[in-house]
Amino acid sequence: MNQNNNKIPRQSDIDNLSDQYDLLIVGGGITGAGIALDAAKRGLKTLLIDKADFASGTSSKSTKLVHGGLRYLKSGEIKLVSSVGKERAVVYRNAPHIVIPQKMLLPLIKNGSFKPWLIRIGLNIYDFIAGVKKTERNTFLSKEETLRIEPNLKDYYLVGGAMYYEYKCSDSRLVIEVCKTAKEYGATVLNYVECKDWIYDNSTISGAVVVDKISGDVHTVKAKCVINATGPWTDKLRERDNGVNNKRIHLTKGVHIVFSKEDLPINNALYFDVFDGRMVFIIPRRDTVYVGTTDTDYYEDIDDIKITREDVEYLCMAVNNQFNIKVNRGDVKYSWAGLRCLMAVKGKKASALSRKDEVFLSKSGLISIAGGKLTGYRLMAKKVVDMVSKRLSKKYGAKYEECTTKDTRLSGGKFSFEPDTMLMVEQCDYKYDEAKQTGIEPEDFKMLFYRYGSNIDIITEKAYELMTPKKHWTDFWLEAEIWYSIFYENTLYASDFILFRTSIPYFHYNILSDKFAEDVCNIFNKYIGDIYNVKEDLTDIKKKINPSYASGI
Repeated sequence: MNQNNNKIPRQSDIDNLSDQYDLLIVGGGITGAGIALDAAKRGLKTLLIDKADFASGTSSKSTKLVHGGLRYLKSGEIKLVSSVGKERAVVYRNAPHIVIPQKMLLPLIKNGSFKPWLIRIGLNIYDFIAGVKKTERNTFLSKEETLRIEPNLKDYYLVGGAMYYEYKCSDSRLVIEVCKTAKEYGATVLNYVECKDWIYDNSTISGAVVVDKISGDVHTVKAKCVINATGPWTDKLRERDNGVNNKRIHLTKGVHIVFSKEDLPINNALYFDVFDGRMVFIIPRRDTVYVGTTDTDYYEDIDDIKITREDVEYLCMAVNNQFNIKVNRGDVKYSWAGLRCLMAVKGKKASALSRKDEVFLSKSGLISIAGGKLTGYRLMAKKVVDMVSKRLSKKYGAKYEECTTKDTRLSGGKFSFEPDTMLMVEQCDYKYDEAKQTGIEPEDFKMLFYRYGSNIDIITEKAYELMTPKKHWTDFWLEAEIWYSIFYENTLYASDFILFRTSIPYFHYNILSDKFAEDVCNIFNKYIGDIYNVKEDLTDIKKKINPSYASGI
């Protein structure tokens, strides 16, 4: 996804679509992106497509944590906790600009989900099997110590607290960086290209008919192997292949709501008990605090996920029961809803279903993968690409390398040092020294640095190029960022930039004025409005980024 003589890179990729690939991946979320990177690194000729923008589905609707799944210890899923727990460090090392260590406070309460003695054993096991480094191992706090650091906790049921580490992240930017890295290794990655039908050769799947949703052009793509990594849409594509057997996907809905810090003055990220026996996260992020998630069965339209009054009231009640704070629906600044893919098990509640990933192989040879966690995306990719490599080796005699993505720094994460919080701060300061003559404020530059990492140099250079005495720095820096997003990240719509490249509505809702949205639209129209028919105006933006509340909230 890089600039090529000012021609939109996506169009060059469309023009150069091949007649034959080793691997076609349908689905541009974290799973598909991870598979594309692993496959391309091993030398497979790879094409990744998504019918919308990268990460526009489940992969931008998570709790935005690279976490080890502490709660799965309770259900005895030791292997899952061990593998995913260790992967946290891998994801952090490879993308330290968007994956950042985060202390978590676990309040211990009378009759809670975890007994104090059990959580002490559990966290020690967690630290051991997840390979947690010494500086990030758990500590336990008395009731008084817990209230000192989080005074708004209700003290009646509180018996103490535990501190442990997870990693906060930008889920959609993680997907974008994986896609960019896959392209660096030779993969073709295309958004707004939809799989309309499968192609078969003697009953064996051999490709797909795909449509460029921007131009309407239809292309026939042949591939030796085809992967269905479409998350909530997995079974729909399996049905098209007549490949649904007795195993199906069960969807559950997860809702998060966002408050201002003024309305929800929390000092720490917390993982706490809810009245129904579940656990919920509450995460401060800049000037906001978000709470989630719900976990309810979902049988409705997967392309239009509604947030109900009950969803919001459940999360507000969870906060009000735990803290000496009262929040209500009217305090919610933003919200998002996503769907989890779980493996259906008759008689089990949604919250009891396993979060493990599963691979389905149809009679035609279509490989489908669903489930899993954001943290474990690289391991899921390895499993699938190992399977593909073995199949291609057996059928065509091809030889492919073993998986090497464990040590592959992602785009934006290519620093000359091992990730460390203080070293990242020093690097940010150093890069700010190179940019400060443009007039950009330190906090604004810091936000960009932790969005683009080592790629910030490209944006800084463009900002200097666009700088004029008559322009305020906010104008030419915004244009430089959008220019980068178009030419390096395949961004076609202003709304996609706002939602999936910057996450502004989630954590910077105060920035999202009508003027800002109009400015973004105008810059997009300047660069690609005459090339693609993708122009948006303020009304379009508002429709796409407004909270997905159902009527009546």
